[in-house]
Amino acid sequence: MCYNQCAKHFDPDTMSKTDPLDIVPLNAPLGAEIHGIDASQTLSTELVSSINEAWDKYHVLILRNQKISDTNLLAFTKLFGELDPPGPNPFGEPFLPSFPEINVISNVTENGRPIGNLGDGEAVWHADMTYSQIPPKAALLYAIEIPPSGGDTYFANMYTAYDTLPAKLKAQAAQKKVIHDASHNSAGVKRKGFGEITDIRATPGAHHPLVRTDPNTGAYCLFLGRRPNAYVIGLDLDESEKLLNELWSHATQEDFTMRHQWQQGDLLMWRNLNVIHRRDAFDPNTRRIMHRTQIKGDERIR
Repeated sequence: MCYNQCAKHFDPDTMSKTDPLDIVPLNAPLGAEIHGIDASQTLSTELVSSINEAWDKYHVLILRNQKISDTNLLAFTKLFGELDPPGPNPFGEPFLPSFPEINVISNVTENGRPIGNLGDGEAVWHADMTYSQIPPKAALLYAIEIPPSGGDTYFANMYTAYDTLPAKLKAQAAQKKVIHDASHNSAGVKRKGFGEITDIRATPGAHHPLVRTDPNTGAYCLFLGRRPNAYVIGLDLDESEKLLNELWSHATQEDFTMRHQWQQGDLLMWRNLNVIHRRDAFDPNTRRIMHRTQIKGDERIR
């Protein structure tokens, strides 16, 4: 079945009296809502630690009904790590010059020019900026304007995907590296300064293991990046395509996913190395404006 963002019934009597957070796991293989947090306010060290623990456990956290400025968003993000600048967009310059650490995700056009990235089309399954040698650790996305319908975001748990791989696929993926395409974004738009890819064996971008080892727990998860233009190094093209198709087909099964239906004021946080995500298309005649930050990575994928 396809899971949505509806939370499980929460019984406050089961919550530890010393736990400062109201954590409500979703009825899904990942994700939780965090209640009682105002992201515009300064949080205690204890609260930040508790949020981090929940984030490590559930991979995706949802904070509803937030009312935050760009300054608030940056300050809240900094509580969890060093800010990382956005990846390059098709225009080669920040969408918000006063806040270059913030990326704008939007279909809105002003004065004949888009105010943000990705438009209104579907964004394919991906993890963010995995074409970098050290990809971002996490990302946050704040909903300022949303369309009446569409634009839902889905996340897939890559730990569960790896754990449930057939033994044959686990053996085939072991010790393999894949090229992660740097030339296109998740909507398939070519980034400024890149040419067309005519041979995927020469795809520009970082080379990462297909299976990532969590440096803190030693657990394994799939690390796929993005399917278009990917290539498993050392394999014939047909072998590479076959292996990647089988891994992607397995990893994106609905049983491993959650679906988030956006509400204005949602602040979504996800562990970029633990999940992949995608977005539905939506009506181009409606408006969608999101502001996004990300946290600098601190591990080379192994």
